[in-house]
Amino acid sequence: MVVTSALPISQRRNVRLPEVVPSQDTHPCRCQPALKSRMDLDVVNMFVIAGGTLAIPILAFVASFLLWPSALIRIYYWYWRRTLGMQVRYVHHEDYQFCYSFRGRPGQRPSILMLHGFSAHKDMWLSVVKFLPKNLHLICVDMPGHEGTTRSSLDDLSIDGQVKRIHQFVECLKLNKKPFHLVGTSMGGHVAGVYAAYYPSDVCSLSLVCPAGLQCSSDNQFIQRLRELQKSAAMEKIPLIPSTPEEMSEMLQLCSYVRFKVPQQLLQGLVDVRIPHNNFYRKLFLEITSEKSRYCLHQNMGKIKVPTQIIWGKQDQVLDVSGADVLAKSIANCQVELLENCGHSVVMERPRKTAKLIVDFFASLYNTDNKKLD
Repeated sequence: MVVTSALPISQRRNVRLPEVVPSQDTHPCRCQPALKSRMDLDVVNMFVIAGGTLAIPILAFVASFLLWPSALIRIYYWYWRRTLGMQVRYVHHEDYQFCYSFRGRPGQRPSILMLHGFSAHKDMWLSVVKFLPKNLHLICVDMPGHEGTTRSSLDDLSIDGQVKRIHQFVECLKLNKKPFHLVGTSMGGHVAGVYAAYYPSDVCSLSLVCPAGLQCSSDNQFIQRLRELQKSAAMEKIPLIPSTPEEMSEMLQLCSYVRFKVPQQLLQGLVDVRIPHNNFYRKLFLEITSEKSRYCLHQNMGKIKVPTQIIWGKQDQVLDVSGADVLAKSIANCQVELLENCGHSVVMERPRKTAKLIVDFFASLYNTDNKKLD
């Protein structure tokens, strides 16, 4: 290589620099294998790190499923509430606390208050909420003694007592500032029907999903079994209060026409969540099936004057579907929807259909186009 110096032209001379000969250590052919091996190692490390990052939540999930399935169930409900936009709040009547979840705000259309069944909680409605329009004001409350609502040994757990508590909740939220649509299932349906009879100015319409509290012409096998247990004083074995995974599986089969294949670990988790509350559930069950409460809806259904919708699974093994006809004959403005291939757990088995029936009924009453309920 020739370099021209910066000397004056007259003194310039061509200066030839010596050729640089690469040493053995810097020879390109020898560098490439080393560089390639380092790159391969980096790639391996990258996959190890990525795999470890993915493995941590997977292992955590598997460990939770195997060791703490009840915790996984709670996380599941928390995530589902968050996904559906349901917010949890608390409100107090004197020293009594109510826990509820809600979505939306009161508007021109009536608000919707939803009451869950025996030993359940407000989150049981999430499967239905998923299919309800987002522009409706929805409220799901934990019934007295359930989940986040106060549990007191002094509380009146009869149907009348629960109706009064729900009225206190309504007053706290000022929900009855304008009549609202009331929905209830099973025990919650029993309470909802009696509420509509006791507080007619609060409610503008009613949806009862396989409600309890009705006297049918004949008892089904479940009711017959309960009577046998009462006679033998063996109420420790109430079918709706499981204490083992096997009993939980039997309860699910009793309540559902659809045969869900539930893994053993999940059954254990469901039992673990319930066991700390079983004494309360037993006390509550004995109260709502007592002479005072057993047929409270039947005794008051003639007082229900608002438009009423009855939804019932034809294969209900807990509360006989003939109860729908009993209500239809006693409530003037009443429409009945019977669901084929559906048991007592209508909300869990047919959530989309339940939501559609409620929305259609709602729209027919308030001259609302279903397309606007989005």
